[in-house]
Amino acid sequence: MKRAFDTVCALIALTVFSPLLLLVAMAILVNTGRPVFFLQERAGLHGRSFHIIKFRSMTRDAEQRIHGEYIAADNPYVTPVGRFLRRTSLDELPEFVNVLKGEMSLVGPRPQLSQEVANYDEFQRRRLEVRPGITGWAQVNGRNSISWTERFKLDAWYIDHWTPWLDVRILFMTIGQVLRQRGLERPPDITEP
Repeated sequence: MKRAFDTVCALIALTVFSPLLLLVAMAILVNTGRPVFFLQERAGLHGRSFHIIKFRSMTRDAEQRIHGEYIAADNPYVTPVGRFLRRTSLDELPEFVNVLKGEMSLVGPRPQLSQEVANYDEFQRRRLEVRPGITGWAQVNGRNSISWTERFKLDAWYIDHWTPWLDVRILFMTIGQVLRQRGLERPPDITEP
């Protein structure tokens, strides 16, 4: 049921947002050239790796220089167009393709880098019991402004309490979060897993 809902919604979203996707792609091309998309290996369901698709929001050499570090909006590697994309979450729109491919869900824990998942303890690995999501319970309850410990707890709560209605609630909450641009930046004391 969840997979069917994801597929239908992803198809509708890609159709509805296709003019916006084209506009964003053109803005990236004009501002910084190719590539338009950023692909990165992430851990999905049961830890299987896949390549997440996002609009590129940083300079071409950023990934080699930052090595998976958290990038704040004012980081010099974030392009002018990228700042806008990140602030509005438009950089995430291509992830609907990951949803269509069955690698992601609309709602679930955010996918992490494969090398980070390799260091998870037993409790943290719980988030791999479901497909990762474009949005999730942790995203609508603090996003980047909460600690990784709290994110893991929220992801586990979501897995234990999942219902179709919870997914619908999270999707509506996500729209509100994006419009209000809440939880985008994280305080300096929050550390990586």
